[in-house]
Amino acid sequence: MAKLLTDWQPENPSQWAQSGRSIARRNLWISVPSLMLAFVVWQVWSVVVVKLPQVGFEFTKNQLFWLAAMPALSGATMRIFYSFMVPIFGGRRFTAVSTASLLIPAIGLGICVQNPNTSYALMLVLALLCGFGGANFSSSMANISFFYPKAEKGNALGINAGLGNLGVSVVQFVVPLVITAGVFGAFGGEPQVLKNADGSTGSIWLQNAGFVWVPFIAICAIAAWFGMNDISSAKASFKEQAVIFKRKHNWLMCWLYIGTFGSFIGFSAAFPLLTKSEFPMVDPTKYAFLGPFVGALSRVVGGWVSDRVPAGKVTQYSFIIMILAVCGVIFFLPHNGMGGNFWGFFSCFMLLFAFTGVGNASTFAQAPRIFSALTELRLKNASEDMLYQARNDAARESAAVVGFMGAIGAYGGFFIPKSFGTSLAVTGSPVAALVGFIVFYITCVLINWWYYARKNAEIEC
Repeated sequence: MAKLLTDWQPENPSQWAQSGRSIARRNLWISVPSLMLAFVVWQVWSVVVVKLPQVGFEFTKNQLFWLAAMPALSGATMRIFYSFMVPIFGGRRFTAVSTASLLIPAIGLGICVQNPNTSYALMLVLALLCGFGGANFSSSMANISFFYPKAEKGNALGINAGLGNLGVSVVQFVVPLVITAGVFGAFGGEPQVLKNADGSTGSIWLQNAGFVWVPFIAICAIAAWFGMNDISSAKASFKEQAVIFKRKHNWLMCWLYIGTFGSFIGFSAAFPLLTKSEFPMVDPTKYAFLGPFVGALSRVVGGWVSDRVPAGKVTQYSFIIMILAVCGVIFFLPHNGMGGNFWGFFSCFMLLFAFTGVGNASTFAQAPRIFSALTELRLKNASEDMLYQARNDAARESAAVVGFMGAIGAYGGFFIPKSFGTSLAVTGSPVAALVGFIVFYITCVLINWWYYARKNAEIEC
Protein backbone atom coordinates (compact mmCIF):
# COMPACT_ATOMS: atom_id res chain seq x y z
CA MET A 1 0.00 0.00 0.00
CA ALA A 2 1.29 3.45 -0.93
CA LYS A 3 1.62 5.40 2.29
CA LEU A 4 1.76 8.78 0.47
CA LEU A 5 -1.25 9.78 -1.66
CA THR A 6 0.09 12.01 -4.44
CA ASP A 7 -3.17 12.72 -6.29
CA TRP A 8 -5.91 13.05 -3.71
CA GLN A 9 -9.12 14.76 -4.92
CA PRO A 10 -12.07 13.88 -2.67
CA GLU A 11 -14.29 16.39 -4.52
CA ASN A 12 -13.76 14.43 -7.76
CA PRO A 13 -16.83 12.10 -7.93
CA SER A 14 -15.18 9.40 -10.05
CA GLN A 15 -12.03 9.17 -7.89
CA TRP A 16 -14.13 9.22 -4.74
CA ALA A 17 -16.36 6.38 -5.94
CA GLN A 18 -13.52 4.28 -7.35
CA SER A 19 -11.02 4.34 -4.49
CA GLY A 20 -11.32 7.51 -2.44
CA ARG A 21 -14.16 6.45 -0.16
CA SER A 22 -12.49 3.16 0.85
CA ILE A 23 -9.17 4.90 1.58
CA ALA A 24 -10.88 7.62 3.60
CA ARG A 25 -12.86 5.07 5.60
CA ARG A 26 -9.77 3.01 6.40
CA ASN A 27 -8.01 6.10 7.75
CA LEU A 28 -11.11 7.10 9.69
CA TRP A 29 -11.53 3.71 11.36
CA ILE A 30 -7.90 3.62 12.46
CA SER A 31 -8.18 7.20 13.69
CA VAL A 32 -11.27 6.54 15.83
CA PRO A 33 -9.78 4.06 18.38
CA SER A 34 -6.55 6.07 18.51
CA LEU A 35 -8.53 9.20 19.39
CA MET A 36 -10.69 7.28 21.85
CA LEU A 37 -7.57 6.20 23.75
CA ALA A 38 -6.33 9.79 23.67
CA PHE A 39 -9.50 10.88 25.44
CA VAL A 40 -9.15 8.00 27.89
CA VAL A 41 -5.70 9.19 28.95
CA TRP A 42 -6.81 12.82 28.97
CA GLN A 43 -9.73 12.20 31.33
CA VAL A 44 -8.39 9.39 33.53
CA TRP A 45 -7.78 11.89 36.35
CA SER A 46 -11.50 12.70 36.56
CA VAL A 47 -11.94 9.19 38.01
CA VAL A 48 -8.65 8.80 39.86
CA VAL A 49 -8.99 12.00 41.93
CA VAL A 50 -12.19 10.71 43.55
CA LYS A 51 -10.28 7.73 44.98
CA LEU A 52 -7.02 9.42 46.01
CA PRO A 53 -8.15 10.52 49.51
CA GLN A 54 -9.45 7.00 50.20
CA VAL A 55 -6.03 5.41 49.57
CA GLY A 56 -4.05 7.80 51.75
CA PHE A 57 -3.31 10.89 49.61
CA GLU A 58 -3.83 13.95 51.83
CA PHE A 59 -4.89 16.53 49.23
CA THR A 60 -7.44 19.29 49.78
CA LYS A 61 -10.66 19.51 47.77
CA ASN A 62 -9.25 22.45 45.81
CA GLN A 63 -6.05 20.49 45.05
CA LEU A 64 -8.18 17.63 43.71
CA PHE A 65 -10.05 20.03 41.42
CA TRP A 66 -6.65 21.26 40.21
CA LEU A 67 -5.59 17.70 39.36
CA ALA A 68 -8.84 17.20 37.43
CA ALA A 69 -8.33 20.49 35.59
CA MET A 70 -4.62 20.37 34.73
CA PRO A 71 -4.87 17.81 31.87
CA ALA A 72 -7.33 20.12 30.16
CA LEU A 73 -5.01 23.11 30.58
CA SER A 74 -1.98 21.34 29.11
CA GLY A 75 -4.03 19.54 26.47
CA ALA A 76 -5.61 22.77 25.27
CA THR A 77 -2.23 24.51 25.09
CA MET A 78 -0.58 21.65 23.20
CA ARG A 79 -3.54 21.52 20.82
CA ILE A 80 -2.51 24.95 19.52
CA PHE A 81 0.71 23.38 18.21
CA TYR A 82 -0.85 20.06 17.22
CA SER A 83 -3.34 21.96 15.03
CA PHE A 84 -0.58 22.64 12.51
CA MET A 85 1.38 19.39 12.70
CA VAL A 86 -0.43 17.23 10.13
CA PRO A 87 0.41 19.41 7.07
CA ILE A 88 4.01 19.65 8.29
CA PHE A 89 4.76 16.01 9.21
CA GLY A 90 1.93 14.05 7.58
CA GLY A 91 -1.20 12.57 9.14
CA ARG A 92 0.01 8.96 9.26
CA ARG A 93 3.32 9.70 10.92
CA PHE A 94 1.98 12.21 13.38
CA THR A 95 -0.97 10.02 14.40
CA ALA A 96 1.36 7.10 15.10
CA VAL A 97 3.86 9.14 17.13
CA SER A 98 1.26 11.14 19.05
CA THR A 99 -0.62 7.95 19.95
CA ALA A 100 2.58 6.29 21.17
CA SER A 101 3.27 9.34 23.39
CA LEU A 102 0.24 8.36 25.50
CA LEU A 103 2.31 5.53 26.96
CA ILE A 104 4.30 8.05 29.06
CA PRO A 105 1.46 9.36 31.27
CA ALA A 106 -0.34 5.99 31.35
CA ILE A 107 2.70 4.18 32.76
CA GLY A 108 3.67 7.12 34.99
CA LEU A 109 0.22 7.26 36.56
CA GLY A 110 0.25 3.51 37.22
CA ILE A 111 3.55 3.78 39.07
CA CYS A 112 2.91 6.91 41.16
CA VAL A 113 -0.57 6.21 42.54
CA GLN A 114 0.85 3.15 44.33
CA ASN A 115 2.68 5.40 46.80
CA PRO A 116 0.57 7.85 48.88
CA ASN A 117 3.76 9.73 49.71
CA THR A 118 4.16 10.79 46.08
CA SER A 119 4.46 14.56 46.13
CA TYR A 120 1.62 16.76 44.93
CA ALA A 121 4.04 18.44 42.52
CA LEU A 122 4.82 15.13 40.81
CA MET A 123 1.12 14.33 40.59
CA LEU A 124 0.56 17.70 38.92
CA VAL A 125 3.29 16.89 36.39
CA LEU A 126 1.59 13.59 35.58
CA ALA A 127 -1.74 15.37 35.19
CA LEU A 128 -0.08 17.82 32.80
CA LEU A 129 1.40 14.95 30.76
CA CYS A 130 -2.08 13.50 30.33
CA GLY A 131 -2.63 16.58 28.19
CA PHE A 132 -0.92 14.61 25.39
CA GLY A 133 -4.25 12.86 25.01
CA GLY A 134 -6.20 16.08 24.74
CA ALA A 135 -3.78 17.52 22.21
CA ASN A 136 -4.27 14.57 19.84
CA PHE A 137 -7.80 15.71 19.08
CA SER A 138 -6.70 18.73 17.04
CA SER A 139 -4.27 16.79 14.85
CA SER A 140 -6.73 13.93 14.42
CA MET A 141 -9.61 16.16 13.33
CA ALA A 142 -7.39 18.19 11.00
CA ASN A 143 -6.11 14.97 9.44
CA ILE A 144 -9.55 13.42 8.82
CA SER A 145 -10.87 16.67 7.34
CA PHE A 146 -8.42 16.24 4.42
CA PHE A 147 -9.84 12.84 3.47
CA TYR A 148 -13.50 13.73 2.91
CA PRO A 149 -15.42 15.91 0.43
CA LYS A 150 -17.25 18.94 1.77
CA ALA A 151 -20.63 17.18 1.58
CA GLU A 152 -19.45 14.40 3.93
CA LYS A 153 -17.10 16.27 6.26
CA GLY A 154 -19.73 16.87 8.93
CA ASN A 155 -20.57 13.20 9.22
CA ALA A 156 -16.94 12.03 9.08
CA LEU A 157 -15.77 14.57 11.65
CA GLY A 158 -18.80 13.75 13.79
CA ILE A 159 -17.90 10.04 13.76
CA ASN A 160 -14.22 10.67 14.48
CA ALA A 161 -14.90 13.13 17.26
CA GLY A 162 -18.04 11.48 18.60
CA LEU A 163 -16.63 7.98 18.88
CA GLY A 164 -13.33 9.46 20.00
CA ASN A 165 -15.15 11.40 22.72
CA LEU A 166 -16.52 8.07 23.91
CA GLY A 167 -13.11 7.63 25.51
CA VAL A 168 -14.31 9.92 28.31
CA SER A 169 -17.24 7.60 28.99
CA VAL A 170 -15.09 4.49 28.54
CA VAL A 171 -12.53 5.61 31.11
CA GLN A 172 -15.24 6.55 33.63
CA PHE A 173 -16.91 3.16 33.14
CA VAL A 174 -13.88 0.87 32.87
CA VAL A 175 -11.57 2.32 35.54
CA PRO A 176 -14.00 1.74 38.48
CA LEU A 177 -14.17 -1.91 37.36
CA VAL A 178 -10.50 -2.68 36.70
CA ILE A 179 -9.26 -1.09 39.92
CA THR A 180 -11.20 -3.67 41.93
CA ALA A 181 -9.01 -6.61 40.89
CA GLY A 182 -5.36 -7.48 40.34
CA VAL A 183 -5.69 -7.62 36.57
CA PHE A 184 -1.95 -7.88 35.95
CA GLY A 185 -1.08 -10.16 38.86
CA ALA A 186 2.36 -9.65 40.37
CA PHE A 187 3.39 -7.47 37.40
CA GLY A 188 0.80 -4.85 38.31
CA GLY A 189 1.96 -4.21 41.87
CA GLU A 190 0.40 -4.68 45.30
CA PRO A 191 -3.11 -3.41 46.13
CA GLN A 192 -3.72 -0.31 48.23
CA VAL A 193 -5.99 -0.20 51.29
CA LEU A 194 -9.25 1.60 50.44
CA LYS A 195 -10.95 3.39 53.36
CA ASN A 196 -14.68 3.83 52.77
CA ALA A 197 -16.89 6.61 54.17
CA ASP A 198 -18.60 4.17 56.57
CA GLY A 199 -15.26 3.20 58.14
CA SER A 200 -14.90 -0.15 56.37
CA THR A 201 -11.81 -1.02 54.35
CA GLY A 202 -11.06 -2.96 51.21
CA SER A 203 -8.42 -3.53 48.55
CA ILE A 204 -7.99 -1.49 45.38
CA TRP A 205 -5.50 -1.57 42.50
CA LEU A 206 -5.60 2.11 41.53
CA GLN A 207 -2.52 1.62 39.31
CA ASN A 208 -4.72 -0.30 36.86
CA ALA A 209 -6.28 3.04 35.90
CA GLY A 210 -3.08 3.70 33.96
CA PHE A 211 -1.69 0.26 33.17
CA VAL A 212 -4.82 -1.20 31.57
CA TRP A 213 -4.56 1.09 28.52
CA VAL A 214 -0.91 0.39 27.69
CA PRO A 215 -1.37 -2.61 25.32
CA PHE A 216 -4.22 -0.91 23.45
CA ILE A 217 -2.18 2.27 22.95
CA ALA A 218 0.71 0.24 21.52
CA ILE A 219 -1.60 -1.61 19.09
CA CYS A 220 -3.19 1.61 17.83
CA ALA A 221 0.17 3.32 17.33
CA ILE A 222 1.38 0.39 15.21
CA ALA A 223 -1.89 0.30 13.24
CA ALA A 224 -1.61 4.02 12.48
CA TRP A 225 1.99 3.68 11.25
CA PHE A 226 1.25 0.80 8.89
CA GLY A 227 -2.40 1.39 7.97
CA MET A 228 -2.91 5.14 7.49
CA ASN A 229 -1.86 7.52 4.71
CA ASP A 230 -0.15 10.87 4.27
CA ILE A 231 -1.53 13.28 1.64
CA SER A 232 0.94 15.24 -0.46
CA SER A 233 -1.51 18.07 -1.30
CA ALA A 234 -2.08 18.61 2.43
CA LYS A 235 1.53 19.67 2.91
CA ALA A 236 1.93 23.22 4.20
CA SER A 237 4.33 25.13 6.39
CA PHE A 238 3.26 26.81 9.60
CA LYS A 239 3.54 30.18 7.85
CA GLU A 240 1.07 29.09 5.16
CA GLN A 241 -1.40 27.86 7.76
CA ALA A 242 -0.97 30.89 10.02
CA VAL A 243 -3.18 32.92 7.68
CA ILE A 244 -6.13 31.68 9.78
CA PHE A 245 -5.12 34.09 12.54
CA LYS A 246 -6.16 36.92 10.21
CA ARG A 247 -9.58 35.37 9.58
CA LYS A 248 -12.38 36.84 11.69
CA HIS A 249 -14.46 33.71 11.38
CA ASN A 250 -11.68 31.60 12.88
CA TRP A 251 -12.01 33.53 16.13
CA LEU A 252 -15.80 33.56 16.06
CA MET A 253 -15.91 29.79 15.63
CA CYS A 254 -13.36 29.35 18.43
CA TRP A 255 -15.69 31.29 20.75
CA LEU A 256 -18.62 29.05 19.82
CA TYR A 257 -16.54 25.91 20.23
CA ILE A 258 -15.56 26.90 23.75
CA GLY A 259 -19.28 26.82 24.47
CA THR A 260 -19.83 23.37 22.93
CA PHE A 261 -16.71 21.24 23.29
CA GLY A 262 -15.37 23.28 26.22
CA SER A 263 -18.59 22.50 28.06
CA PHE A 264 -18.48 18.82 27.12
CA ILE A 265 -14.94 18.22 28.32
CA GLY A 266 -15.21 20.59 31.30
CA PHE A 267 -18.38 19.02 32.64
CA SER A 268 -16.93 15.54 31.99
CA ALA A 269 -13.97 16.39 34.23
CA ALA A 270 -16.00 18.19 36.91
CA PHE A 271 -19.19 16.13 37.10
CA PRO A 272 -17.89 13.36 39.42
CA LEU A 273 -16.39 15.80 41.94
CA LEU A 274 -19.36 18.17 41.72
CA THR A 275 -21.77 15.31 42.35
CA LYS A 276 -19.75 14.14 45.35
CA SER A 277 -19.63 17.69 46.70
CA GLU A 278 -23.36 18.42 46.39
CA PHE A 279 -24.76 14.91 47.00
CA PRO A 280 -22.26 13.28 49.43
CA MET A 281 -24.28 10.08 49.79
CA VAL A 282 -24.14 9.37 46.05
CA ASP A 283 -21.25 7.39 44.54
CA PRO A 284 -20.46 9.42 41.38
CA THR A 285 -18.38 6.65 39.79
CA LYS A 286 -21.62 4.72 39.20
CA TYR A 287 -23.08 7.47 37.02
CA ALA A 288 -20.24 9.68 35.78
CA PHE A 289 -19.66 7.74 32.55
CA LEU A 290 -23.22 8.33 31.33
CA GLY A 291 -22.78 12.06 30.68
CA PRO A 292 -19.80 11.71 28.32
CA PHE A 293 -21.47 8.66 26.75
CA VAL A 294 -24.59 10.67 25.91
CA GLY A 295 -22.49 13.61 24.69
CA ALA A 296 -20.30 11.45 22.46
CA LEU A 297 -23.19 9.60 20.80
CA SER A 298 -25.16 12.81 20.30
CA ARG A 299 -22.12 14.23 18.53
CA VAL A 300 -22.34 11.45 15.95
CA VAL A 301 -26.04 12.20 15.48
CA GLY A 302 -25.33 15.93 15.34
CA GLY A 303 -22.80 15.41 12.55
CA TRP A 304 -25.33 13.43 10.51
CA VAL A 305 -28.03 16.08 11.02
CA SER A 306 -25.65 18.95 10.23
CA ASP A 307 -24.88 17.46 6.81
CA ARG A 308 -28.59 17.63 5.97
CA VAL A 309 -29.82 20.90 7.51
CA PRO A 310 -28.13 24.28 8.10
CA ALA A 311 -25.51 23.62 10.76
CA GLY A 312 -25.81 27.19 12.07
CA LYS A 313 -29.41 26.55 13.09
CA VAL A 314 -28.43 23.29 14.82
CA THR A 315 -25.83 25.24 16.81
CA GLN A 316 -28.42 27.90 17.67
CA TYR A 317 -30.93 25.46 19.13
CA SER A 318 -28.17 23.58 20.96
CA PHE A 319 -27.11 26.66 22.91
CA ILE A 320 -30.70 27.56 23.79
CA ILE A 321 -31.35 24.08 25.19
CA MET A 322 -28.03 24.17 27.06
CA ILE A 323 -29.12 27.39 28.79
CA LEU A 324 -32.38 25.75 29.87
CA ALA A 325 -30.51 22.66 31.10
CA VAL A 326 -28.15 24.72 33.29
CA CYS A 327 -31.18 26.52 34.76
CA GLY A 328 -32.55 23.08 35.64
CA VAL A 329 -29.27 22.04 37.29
CA ILE A 330 -29.42 25.15 39.50
CA PHE A 331 -33.04 24.44 40.41
CA PHE A 332 -32.31 20.88 41.59
CA LEU A 333 -29.15 21.68 43.58
CA PRO A 334 -29.23 21.63 47.40
CA HIS A 335 -29.35 25.16 48.83
CA ASN A 336 -27.47 25.84 52.07
CA GLY A 337 -27.04 22.09 52.42
CA MET A 338 -30.77 21.51 52.40
CA GLY A 339 -33.14 20.01 49.84
CA GLY A 340 -31.97 19.21 46.35
CA ASN A 341 -32.95 16.37 44.07
CA PHE A 342 -30.19 14.19 42.66
CA TRP A 343 -32.26 12.66 39.87
CA GLY A 344 -33.48 16.07 38.70
CA PHE A 345 -29.87 17.33 38.84
CA PHE A 346 -28.68 14.23 36.96
CA SER A 347 -31.37 14.46 34.26
CA CYS A 348 -30.62 18.11 33.54
CA PHE A 349 -26.92 17.30 33.28
CA MET A 350 -27.69 14.50 30.80
CA LEU A 351 -29.67 16.98 28.69
CA LEU A 352 -26.75 19.39 28.92
CA PHE A 353 -24.27 16.70 27.84
CA ALA A 354 -26.51 15.68 24.92
CA PHE A 355 -26.62 19.15 23.42
CA THR A 356 -22.94 19.91 24.00
CA GLY A 357 -22.43 16.87 21.73
CA VAL A 358 -24.88 18.09 19.08
CA GLY A 359 -23.28 21.54 19.19
CA ASN A 360 -19.79 20.03 18.92
CA ALA A 361 -20.76 18.39 15.65
CA SER A 362 -22.64 21.36 14.19
CA THR A 363 -19.83 23.84 14.85
CA PHE A 364 -17.34 21.48 13.20
CA ALA A 365 -19.68 21.18 10.23
CA GLN A 366 -19.92 24.98 10.02
CA ALA A 367 -16.17 25.66 9.75
CA PRO A 368 -15.46 23.96 6.35
CA ARG A 369 -18.61 25.51 4.88
CA ILE A 370 -17.61 28.98 6.04
CA PHE A 371 -14.14 28.82 4.49
CA SER A 372 -15.41 27.20 1.33
CA ALA A 373 -18.01 29.99 0.99
CA LEU A 374 -15.37 32.66 1.57
CA THR A 375 -13.21 31.11 -1.17
CA GLU A 376 -16.10 31.05 -3.63
CA LEU A 377 -16.87 34.70 -2.91
CA ARG A 378 -13.27 35.78 -3.41
CA LEU A 379 -12.91 33.89 -6.72
CA LYS A 380 -16.38 34.16 -8.20
CA ASN A 381 -15.20 34.56 -11.80
CA ALA A 382 -11.87 32.73 -11.58
CA SER A 383 -10.62 30.07 -13.97
CA GLU A 384 -10.95 26.37 -13.20
CA ASP A 385 -7.22 26.10 -12.38
CA MET A 386 -7.44 28.99 -9.96
CA LEU A 387 -10.52 27.47 -8.36
CA TYR A 388 -8.73 24.10 -7.95
CA GLN A 389 -5.82 25.77 -6.16
CA ALA A 390 -8.18 27.92 -4.11
CA ARG A 391 -10.14 24.89 -2.99
CA ASN A 392 -6.92 23.21 -1.84
CA ASP A 393 -6.05 26.38 0.06
CA ALA A 394 -9.54 26.46 1.59
CA ALA A 395 -9.18 22.80 2.65
CA ARG A 396 -5.87 23.57 4.38
CA GLU A 397 -7.35 26.66 6.06
CA SER A 398 -10.46 24.85 7.24
CA ALA A 399 -8.33 21.95 8.55
CA ALA A 400 -6.16 24.40 10.49
CA VAL A 401 -9.26 26.16 11.81
CA VAL A 402 -10.81 22.83 12.86
CA GLY A 403 -7.65 21.99 14.79
CA PHE A 404 -7.30 25.46 16.29
CA MET A 405 -10.98 25.51 17.32
CA GLY A 406 -10.33 22.27 19.16
CA ALA A 407 -7.37 23.88 20.92
CA ILE A 408 -9.20 26.96 22.13
CA GLY A 409 -12.36 25.03 22.97
CA ALA A 410 -10.42 22.62 25.17
CA TYR A 411 -9.63 25.42 27.63
CA GLY A 412 -13.19 24.93 28.82
CA GLY A 413 -11.96 21.66 30.30
CA PHE A 414 -9.75 23.71 32.60
CA PHE A 415 -11.99 26.67 33.36
CA ILE A 416 -15.14 24.71 34.18
CA PRO A 417 -13.63 22.52 36.95
CA LYS A 418 -11.72 25.53 38.28
CA SER A 419 -14.87 27.68 38.17
CA PHE A 420 -16.68 25.09 40.27
CA GLY A 421 -13.73 24.83 42.67
CA THR A 422 -13.48 28.62 43.07
CA SER A 423 -17.24 29.05 43.41
CA LEU A 424 -17.38 26.38 46.12
CA ALA A 425 -14.37 27.88 47.94
CA VAL A 426 -15.70 31.45 47.88
CA THR A 427 -19.47 31.02 48.18
CA GLY A 428 -19.91 27.44 49.37
CA SER A 429 -22.04 26.69 46.29
CA PRO A 430 -21.50 26.03 42.56
CA VAL A 431 -24.37 28.36 41.59
CA ALA A 432 -22.13 31.36 40.82
CA ALA A 433 -20.17 29.26 38.30
CA LEU A 434 -23.36 27.96 36.68
CA VAL A 435 -24.76 31.49 36.30
CA GLY A 436 -21.49 32.47 34.61
CA PHE A 437 -21.94 29.61 32.13
CA ILE A 438 -25.45 30.83 31.28
CA VAL A 439 -24.15 34.33 30.53
CA PHE A 440 -21.46 32.87 28.27
CA TYR A 441 -23.98 30.71 26.39
CA ILE A 442 -26.12 33.79 25.77
CA THR A 443 -23.17 35.47 24.03
CA CYS A 444 -22.79 32.34 21.89
CA VAL A 445 -26.45 32.47 20.88
CA LEU A 446 -26.12 36.10 19.83
CA ILE A 447 -22.86 35.62 17.87
CA ASN A 448 -24.07 32.51 16.04
CA TRP A 449 -27.44 34.11 15.19
CA TRP A 450 -25.90 37.32 13.84
CA TYR A 451 -23.15 35.79 11.69
CA TYR A 452 -24.52 32.39 10.66
CA ALA A 453 -28.13 31.55 11.59
CA ARG A 454 -30.32 34.57 10.80
CA LYS A 455 -31.77 35.40 7.42
CA ASN A 456 -29.24 37.34 5.30
CA ALA A 457 -26.45 36.51 7.74
CA GLU A 458 -22.89 37.21 6.61
CA ILE A 459 -22.40 33.48 5.89
CA GLU A 460 -25.47 31.28 6.13
CA CYS A 461 -24.30 27.75 6.82
